Amino acid sequence: MHPSNIGNGAFRVAAMLLPLLALQPTYAQYSAHRSGDIVRLEDARHKTIISIIPSVGDVTFEMQVNGKNVLYFPFPSIEQFKAQPRLSGIPLLAPWAGRLDEQGFYANGKKYNFNMTLGNVRGATPIHGFLSQNPFWEIVEVKAGKKAAWLTCRLEFYRHPDWMEQFPFAHTIEITQRLEDSVLQVETSVVNLSVVPMPIAIGFHSYFQLTDSKRDDWVISVGARRQWLLAPNKITSGVTKPIEKFFPSPQAVPLKDYDLDDVFGDLVPDSDGRARFSVAGKKQKLEVEFGPKYLSAVLFSPNPNSPQPPPPADATSRPPQNPDFIAIEPLAGIPDALNLAQKGLYKELQYIPPGGVWKESFWVKPSGF
Repeated sequence: MHPSNIGNGAFRVAAMLLPLLALQPTYAQYSAHRSGDIVRLEDARHKTIISIIPSVGDVTFEMQVNGKNVLYFPFPSIEQFKAQPRLSGIPLLAPWAGRLDEQGFYANGKKYNFNMTLGNVRGATPIHGFLSQNPFWEIVEVKAGKKAAWLTCRLEFYRHPDWMEQFPFAHTIEITQRLEDSVLQVETSVVNLSVVPMPIAIGFHSYFQLTDSKRDDWVISVGARRQWLLAPNKITSGVTKPIEKFFPSPQAVPLKDYDLDDVFGDLVPDSDGRARFSVAGKKQKLEVEFGPKYLSAVLFSPNPNSPQPPPPADATSRPPQNPDFIAIEPLAGIPDALNLAQKGLYKELQYIPPGGVWKESFWVKPSGF
């Protein structure tokens, strides 16, 4: 065969292969790495990195999108956070979320009084349980695949006598943080190991921020129909009103007009069963989608232009104050759900049957970053 024909044949084969080669990825889209206390999940295509610290409450403290952290985390270093942790990023609130109206709770018609000498429950109005910063999460899996990267951690609540004395329902909690197409999914699974039904009143205190504008320029959208009114001490009263009496236009609320620490229920599901809340700046936007077992939401965003009351008793659990954040908190039940249900003022308290599982997710979707 003439050498020129060989060259032409090779050229034709190469030309045929070029379209196929172009379809092959030049790098893996997803990766998952553990370095010391930190686990990082990365979506290289969308330039998104999730950072989690299992040894401090399994808190997701960063969601970097194009180098911008969409989570409010007001600490100069992870070392300072570890030394003096406070609520920030996405911490779990368990075994209850929000404030209780007394130092105890009801379940299955029975009252359980807290042992205040143990020190893990504090204050006349105990708030947010006692798991948000615990160091006992065990890493189950750190993995990346073709479609996602994820971290799964497990907390075996029943192994801790001081916890069981305060909330005597043996159970385990698993949380999976999953990054897929720049969206963070936080899936929580609670297994009831008790021989009696276990009330479920957990939630997440998810802190968010935008970086293209200040709080006064943000607009929020609220996927709820009703507001739960609060007593002067911030305890949920058991009385509701239509959301339009608080937000005249719930889908376009100028945040500068509100000083928020408020509870909302009767969430509005879309066709996929998820309720949606969002905060938008000039171009940036964050959507938070609630799965159907998250029945209520708290919005927390103090207005720096409003007169502020003295710090509450739980102030040490809150982050250093900075006006440019909003917490959009998915809750399985309204604050004080355990006790309001006993009084007949709350009809939606969820229970896990013996041996049963409660599982639900919420999603964080950034755009415009």
